[in-house]
Amino acid sequence: MRRMISTFMQCLGRGTVIAIVVCAGLSSVHAADAVRVKDLGKLKGWRDNALFGTGIVTGLAGTGDSPANRTTRQSLANVLSQFNLTIAPEAIQSRNVAVVMVSATLPTFAREGDTLDVTVSSAGDARSLVGGTLLITPLKGANGRVYALAQGGLSVGGYRYDANGNVVQKNHPTAGSVPNGATVEVGVNAAMLDERQSVTFVLSEPDYTTANRVATAINSQLGASLAKARDASGIEIAVPVAQRDELVSLFTKIENVTVEPDRRAKVVINERTGTVVSGGDVRISKVAISHGDIKIAISNQNSASQPYNVWNGGPDIRTAIVTNTRIDVDELNGTGFVSGTNTVSDLVQSLARLKTSTRDVISILRAVKAAGALHGELVVQ
Repeated sequence: MRRMISTFMQCLGRGTVIAIVVCAGLSSVHAADAVRVKDLGKLKGWRDNALFGTGIVTGLAGTGDSPANRTTRQSLANVLSQFNLTIAPEAIQSRNVAVVMVSATLPTFAREGDTLDVTVSSAGDARSLVGGTLLITPLKGANGRVYALAQGGLSVGGYRYDANGNVVQKNHPTAGSVPNGATVEVGVNAAMLDERQSVTFVLSEPDYTTANRVATAINSQLGASLAKARDASGIEIAVPVAQRDELVSLFTKIENVTVEPDRRAKVVINERTGTVVSGGDVRISKVAISHGDIKIAISNQNSASQPYNVWNGGPDIRTAIVTNTRIDVDELNGTGFVSGTNTVSDLVQSLARLKTSTRDVISILRAVKAAGALHGELVVQ
């Protein structure tokens, strides 16, 4: 462990990006790769449900929708009509109201009375929702059924103030949230067992090797051949009759089974931030690398040419501007070496010793991939 910490500190001394690549390889060598099954995916049927609705935000200090917005006037008239106040939409002239879109996420095992966080965004021409209050809004699912009711004061992480043509704005004041602003009215309970009285565990990253290892580990833990990998992402687990009334206990045992997942060789490059992340098992075949840099600088120097006795000359004698151009070519010594059969971590570590910049490391990795020497997937973000 002390050796790993010492090596990691040396990586940080060479640069952040280089440390990410090299130390990623060190961790894969020295650290255990066994993880719990629950960290590799989830049981089929576990899913969140999107809820959506339209509502009204009131209490705005003149920053709401303009009186010309027919949707806002009609919505406010509909709300007032529920309290025996009949007002024509054309008679409503208020900038303290805004029509908004309301959204929330309903968890898998939500029960009646649970609270949800709500996101509110302006749907009209409101300038700011700061200080507003969301009126009670039904939130519907994709099937058109109301699952939750939302209301409450908005929390907006910004502001906008304007006066006499001057505007001061921070972040996006036309969007906000209501923490715990929705109450679940209809609970959701996912059916875990299918018609064959079995459950299916779905991997987050499909892989045939990992699926087979998960099935083998579950069978070893349960002491019976109950799990079988159906494809690269699904492992079907038959539930014995004696345990169908104790699914929580069975799922607990399955989730805590440890497996060593198989990883695909992948190198991720982000050219905008100069980040390179690679696993330690990405192999590189024998390849010759030569990388140089040529810098060309062109400079112009302007000077005035003053003829002799110009003040006593004729009309054709005058001062002239002369431009002198200078071109400097500086060819730096390029890095050149032959890389044997090793990994991306070894290659980047070698480039770090040669004091190669991060941008050059990215260019070299892309060239190695184009040459067919990098045996893995190169992801450029």
